[in-house]
Amino acid sequence: MKKTFPLTVPDRQPKTVLDGIKNELRRYLKRERRKALPEGVDFWDFDCKVGKGHAAPEAKHPGDVELAIEDAQREGAASVYVEILSKPGHRAKKDGAAGTD
Repeated sequence: MKKTFPLTVPDRQPKTVLDGIKNELRRYLKRERRKALPEGVDFWDFDCKVGKGHAAPEAKHPGDVELAIEDAQREGAASVYVEILSKPGHRAKKDGAAGTD
């Protein structure tokens, strides 16, 4: 998903606009996670970027995307660019020696 969302919409409250954007992002992530996993893949991972207006987008963790959008709205940006691309993820093995003393 590569999309530019307007943060100011006539006849809509800013909170309503923000809630609509968050809802669309959550639905997209949920839909992508439901897709069948390829052979040898543990989970779907996401590369996320968020940019305020026409500024260059910054890489974000999927959990921080909504906070970045809220920050953009607080700073008065007219729009926000969101890019979320799914990629195969592999679980890292935990080191067994780290927990033993």
